[in-house]
Amino acid sequence: MTVTLTEKAEFRLRAFLQGSADPSSEKGIRVGVSDGGCNGYEYTIDIANAPRPDDLIEQQGKVRIYIDPRSAPLLQGVVIDFLEGLMESGFKFSNPNATDTCGCGKSFQAGDCTPAAVPCS
Repeated sequence: MTVTLTEKAEFRLRAFLQGSADPSSEKGIRVGVSDGGCNGYEYTIDIANAPRPDDLIEQQGKVRIYIDPRSAPLLQGVVIDFLEGLMESGFKFSNPNATDTCGCGKSFQAGDCTPAAVPCS
């Protein structure tokens, strides 16, 4: 499995996805990595109505996770949690591939990986 959701993250994401009452719906979340942020790569997470043709598809509990193949090597082993507190609230990514992260935790570096998301050596 590429991406793991904690129980809190899955619960929160299910709440975002509840607008789709149709059990045959392909609605899920799209998790990815884009070039940017203060450290080179930036996490992305969005609601998706259906997978793209080349997406990797994972299921965690009742949440479908769509990952584009370009981002998959950089997301291998990532754990997504949801924090709720006075000082910080939102999704937190714990990435074993990250060699450096910014203070806000929204961007990261990954060793010798290239912007084309070649797996780290």
